[in-house]
Amino acid sequence: MTDTLLAVDKIETSYGLSQVLFGISLTIEAGEVVTLMGRNGMGKTTTVRSIMGLTRARAGSIRFAGDEIRHLPAYRVAKRGLGLVPEGRQIFPNLTTYENLVATATARQTAENPWTLDRVYALFPRLAERRDSAGNQLSGGEQQMLSIARALLTNPGVLLMDEPTEGLAPVIVEALTAVLARLRAESGLSIILVEQNSRVALEFSDRTVVLDKGRVVYDGPSATLRDDPERLTQLIGVSE
Repeated sequence: MTDTLLAVDKIETSYGLSQVLFGISLTIEAGEVVTLMGRNGMGKTTTVRSIMGLTRARAGSIRFAGDEIRHLPAYRVAKRGLGLVPEGRQIFPNLTTYENLVATATARQTAENPWTLDRVYALFPRLAERRDSAGNQLSGGEQQMLSIARALLTNPGVLLMDEPTEGLAPVIVEALTAVLARLRAESGLSIILVEQNSRVALEFSDRTVVLDKGRVVYDGPSATLRDDPERLTQLIGVSE
């Protein structure tokens, strides 16, 4: 693949005097799905936040569609075409499902397959059924569907999803995983997925990047780790 959409090169990010990322580099190509894995506290969410401009990287380069975006504020990064499904969902609790969806929707002219309300309702029929329900009246699974749908309606070039299955019951994880597989198959969207569930992560992605103490310790095919549980255990301490 040659169409690199996002290139992160040697970024360093700190919270005050505490440095979290030590020269993280990764790329994502058009239509590629990349998973970020690693134990808790290894820098996965900080990497996502740095890419989105929510936590400013103090060094390195972040280029999207060829343009440097490291110094841009988060709202301008989003306008450029990066969409975020944040950890913890962060929906508007007092707005209805419909209001949550249209609050940040954009009709990005560069989107090849634009996302519309009808299209996200087709992907998540439950959201159409709960159209008039307030965000705080939705179940955890419904809130996660809403968070993903809301990000899709920004018509991103790259979608970043931070722990979408966290806190969900196994049966809901299975249903959500099926929807994500459908999303990948039908949209061709470039996706960066942060996911602790190794089975979901490795089945869903083409390539996996493993972080350890703010550094990349593996960047390669997901199938390699899927077929080698011992190596997976060595890298992240879990095996499924």
